[in-house]
Amino acid sequence: MIKEESTNNQNRKEILNSCDMAYAISLIDKRWSLLILCKLVQKPKRFNELYKSVIGITERMLSLRLKELEKNSLVKKSIYAEVPVKTEYELTELGKNLSIIFYDLKKFGIKHKKQVYAGY
Repeated sequence: MIKEESTNNQNRKEILNSCDMAYAISLIDKRWSLLILCKLVQKPKRFNELYKSVIGITERMLSLRLKELEKNSLVKKSIYAEVPVKTEYELTELGKNLSIIFYDLKKFGIKHKKQVYAGY
């Protein structure tokens, strides 16, 4: 838990308030968040589909990250009245807008790896 009055937290708030890019990155900078969003770009998925596609994540962590992404209006949870109950996750319009930059980030990552780690 972050102490509200800590210097570190005050600095973080100042950075997020003064830099829109830092604010945008803070929405997806937690471990697993970006990978979950990338999986949802393709199509809406049920919890177990996501769980199986995000290698290494625990069910608890997936649930936590989905709740955070939902709170930030990047992911929408739909519950269908079926037996058993069907729950599906998909990107919101804001999430879809964010997904537009994923392709450019991917291109940058490929280029960066080639240039920086070419000899490894």
